[in-house]
Amino acid sequence: MDITLLFEHLLNGLQFGLMLFLLAAGLTLIFGIMDFINLAHGSLYMAGAYFAATFTSLSGSFWLGLTGAVIATAALGVILEIVIFRRLYQRDHLSHVLATFALMLIFNEAARMIWGAQPLMLNVPPQLAQPVELLPNFFYSSFRLFIIATGFAIAGLLYLIVTRTRLGMLVRAGASNREMAVTMGVNIKLVFTLLFAFGAALCAIAGALLGSILAVQVGMGESILILAFVVIVIGGIGSIRGALVGALLLGLVDTLSKTLLPDALKMLMPGEFAANLGPALASMLIYVLMAAVLFYKPQGLFPARG
Repeated sequence: MDITLLFEHLLNGLQFGLMLFLLAAGLTLIFGIMDFINLAHGSLYMAGAYFAATFTSLSGSFWLGLTGAVIATAALGVILEIVIFRRLYQRDHLSHVLATFALMLIFNEAARMIWGAQPLMLNVPPQLAQPVELLPNFFYSSFRLFIIATGFAIAGLLYLIVTRTRLGMLVRAGASNREMAVTMGVNIKLVFTLLFAFGAALCAIAGALLGSILAVQVGMGESILILAFVVIVIGGIGSIRGALVGALLLGLVDTLSKTLLPDALKMLMPGEFAANLGPALASMLIYVLMAAVLFYKPQGLFPARG
């Protein structure tokens, strides 16, 4: 394979992995600290994409649309936490799953009623519409490079918040031992609300950025939610570092397997059979990766608890 094509696939995997990290970071903290399974997390990603498309259309500016989407989605996360989720914390995981699955269906139908069943297009900002020459005769999307830079910047900011601030100390204390944190006087309700707002804001950023590459459509959060759960299982529940490492691993494995595996199989078997088998095997590899990690490290790569 041409080295420039391989480099392009690596960058695409890196970009996809960092967007998975934005979803998984909030999800792993919510799961790790609150012991709360939120299947509606992907719906916040979808809402963020729709808000970004709407505000961009109204303002004519992608950046204003992104800002409005972050604020609106964070507010939506706070409303959900105060009105609905607080009533579920003391219940079992089955109640969490059923309630948030119902919310996911409600969000899908609400999006269909408000924006229609047809996908919306969210154009990239004009400043990032032209490709950049990274190597001689190798051009890569400047918008995808912006996504990569944004993902690393947010990962660095999260690391500083979690390791260097009082809020981060409270988050780490809650992730390690929630009961002890409450006993020591931590306002756990406020921490929960802030976590939901922060996780929803990260969903909005991921939705707006990926919505500019993919179509903004009803149900777009379900498939990526499954991948986000795989990320936090691989990385370790409640761990930001684990979420980043797991997301990068998953993004690279998913992208490279889908692009390289079909071509490799064509060298071993008939082309038509390889073309059908390749995508199926590629889709399975991320779950094989998860099983392998759990076999050697049942708590994930960087567990926050224990």
